[in-house]
Amino acid sequence: MDTNTTSEAPARAGRREWIGLGVLALPTLLLSLDVSVLNLALPHLSADLGASATQQLWIMDIYGFMIAGFLITWGNLGDRIGRRKLLLFGAAAFGVASALAAYADSPNTLIAARAVLGISGATLMPSLLALIGNMFHDPKQRGTAIGVWMSCFMGGMALGPVAGGALLDRFWWGSVFLLGVPVMVLLLILGPLLLPEHRDPTAGRTDLPSVVLSLATILPVIYAAKKLATDGFAATMLLPLLAGVVIGVVFVQRQRKLASPLLDLRLFRNRTLSSALGVALLCSATMGGVTLLVSLYLQQVAGLSPLEAGLWLVPSFALAIVGNLAAPNLARRIRPAYAIAIGLLVTAVGLLLITQVDDKGGIALVVTGYAIAFAGTSPMGVLSTELVVGSAPPEKTGSAAAMSETNGEFGIAMGIAVLGSVGAAVYRGRMDDNMPADVPAGTADTARDSLSGASQAAADLPGAVGEDLLSVAREAFTGGLHIVAVSAAVAMVAFAVLSVVVLRHVRPSAESEQQPDGTADETAGKSEPSTVGSATTQS
Repeated sequence: MDTNTTSEAPARAGRREWIGLGVLALPTLLLSLDVSVLNLALPHLSADLGASATQQLWIMDIYGFMIAGFLITWGNLGDRIGRRKLLLFGAAAFGVASALAAYADSPNTLIAARAVLGISGATLMPSLLALIGNMFHDPKQRGTAIGVWMSCFMGGMALGPVAGGALLDRFWWGSVFLLGVPVMVLLLILGPLLLPEHRDPTAGRTDLPSVVLSLATILPVIYAAKKLATDGFAATMLLPLLAGVVIGVVFVQRQRKLASPLLDLRLFRNRTLSSALGVALLCSATMGGVTLLVSLYLQQVAGLSPLEAGLWLVPSFALAIVGNLAAPNLARRIRPAYAIAIGLLVTAVGLLLITQVDDKGGIALVVTGYAIAFAGTSPMGVLSTELVVGSAPPEKTGSAAAMSETNGEFGIAMGIAVLGSVGAAVYRGRMDDNMPADVPAGTADTARDSLSGASQAAADLPGAVGEDLLSVAREAFTGGLHIVAVSAAVAMVAFAVLSVVVLRHVRPSAESEQQPDGTADETAGKSEPSTVGSATTQS
């Protein structure tokens, strides 16, 4: 493979590409909406199907497990067989699985359908982002397109509680899954007409042992992270974590020896790509943990229903959408590193506001602080994604997109595990120090475990004793939220500095329009790109 510098400005996208972006927006909206509506449907489907607590957890978690596990595999396969072909295959599978989930007659059937939804969803995510990279070569247009794509993802999260609540008020729980069917049918009709096909003509065959090793690396680590978040630290979680790490080492060693690897480790030689992934991983982890505790605060301290909590979080998604659309224009004028750093400092301010929330129902303050914090991460989300996709060679955009998505999944899972554990540790410590004397020992143990446990225990106690226990538990949880918010704010300041250090070499995208010649592509490991996407690699 020879690395050549382009001497002409990248071709600008036309009407067909922008209409194609609208087609890609449909499944993006659906994928995020599908996650948020299940939170509302879970009580209904559990009662109807008779799902046990363990089965409920699998109904919720299997979707994310499968997405995280298969992203790398499908991203690589899309580079080989064609991103549009993989997208349409995934759309068909997602539509069928949605119908199966809607009419499931047992918990196990629903778990299986959710697994297929996750596997097919993993084909959609890297294909969508890779196609955007292939359709929009101009840095300014690509940044705008990625901003629109991420805004659709945020829009789905905001619409989920509203759409889910409306459907559940009028229909049965399966109706929330049927939302996916017409969207995927429309994608299957319009996709071949409006979306281009891109693939790597020199790619070899998919290495099946690498696929198995990839799954055996990712799934145990994600499982251990979720167990840590829900059950706290236990020796039993170390086994899957250790297994994932050991198999991961074997996976990496195999990729280094293959002529056509599942995960091309040479991509990490690109300083821009690897630095953007690192910053995004750290920020996603931090906000993932904060989001968990804010959601729990709204429901368990403020006493809101899942629908009400979702509606209160709509302003956060609305501000994030504004930030997503503004970030590419900001990065045209200043270096992306500075745009990301400014956003992360704004996030730190929002997190510090959360530390002023009390346990008496500070809904407005926690929502305001979270909205500011969430919006501040918008430049990081959009620009890091654009840096990853724009830095990869055209024939590797599917793999790069999969790496970006997997990075986000890992970040959120780790953040929930680590910061969730920090909040839980603070909660248990404060409950030990302030447990009301009249609470029986067995009930006190239940209350120490979690705020939901304290709520159940308080309901079984006499009026005044139960109220005292619940008050102490809410205060303890809020204290944990404060510690996590302070820690996250300090981390965001550190990440802002880190982004300037590792990404300051990337110049504003407007400079690539003025100086289209750029420098040699970095995938050969020889030089740094002067701008995002200013050079291409030709086979």
